Amino acid sequence: MRQEVDFIKFNPTQNMTILVKTKHLTEQYSRIASRLMSYDSVHAEQVGFIEQAQQDGARAHLQMAGGEFCGNACMALAAWLAWENGLGPNERTEVRLGVSGAEGLVNCRVNRLADEYYCQLDMPVPQRLEQRTISYEGSEWNLAMVRYPDFLHVVIEAEIICEDLRKRAESLAKLLGSVSEWSMVGILLYQPVRNELAPLIYVPELDSLVWERGCGSGTASVGAYLAWKQQKDTSVEIRQPGGTIHVDATWRGQEVVRLQIGGSVGIVAQGKAYIEIGSNN
Repeated sequence: MRQEVDFIKFNPTQNMTILVKTKHLTEQYSRIASRLMSYDSVHAEQVGFIEQAQQDGARAHLQMAGGEFCGNACMALAAWLAWENGLGPNERTEVRLGVSGAEGLVNCRVNRLADEYYCQLDMPVPQRLEQRTISYEGSEWNLAMVRYPDFLHVVIEAEIICEDLRKRAESLAKLLGSVSEWSMVGILLYQPVRNELAPLIYVPELDSLVWERGCGSGTASVGAYLAWKQQKDTSVEIRQPGGTIHVDATWRGQEVVRLQIGGSVGIVAQGKAYIEIGSNN
């Protein structure tokens, strides 16, 4: 069966994101997303579906294909809703969203700058942060585990991010994804001297393993990790292959109580895709 899919494609820090506007059966989300992300289709790193708001005060609900939470996709949807409402250059608005992987509403402030949108997004705060040392593939790994209700980020500090480290990070992501029920596992290779991040995101539901060019939720987790490590508020620009994302982490008592990221979003394409969905696919 061939389905017509209305989509918008966004560029949040080169973390190319597709949001689907048309209604589809939930059980078809994974298949649609996998096809849209592929090189011979629209091609992107992640796919979300725009649904009707499910909570009071929300403008819309964002359901990621793998049920994960995604900061960049939230900012993309907020920018789209601002555009639909006719937000003009140098004007600002505020958008509240329901999002998969987040317990409460997510708030995003949108400022239109010429042809792109600068978004500041309030992020979920971790439930727990802890340091662990594990033996894995013949090496000792010092891991900072940043735990959320539905997903896990692992921060690994590194002086140099080499190909061997990337391959071992990929194996670790798949291992963690196979032994847990997390909707998403992120391995965040962080160079503290340069404030650079190489984010690897694994979504078990889609078997999607991607070295993202910019990761909003990963940036937030690095900010939370730095605040936890230093026991104080943190404000830092995290450089990534696709650009820079800003993070502010507020530390109170013995925990992170607030996280906010900021980054630019461009709306780059809008159109229709045609996806074959059959009983044998």
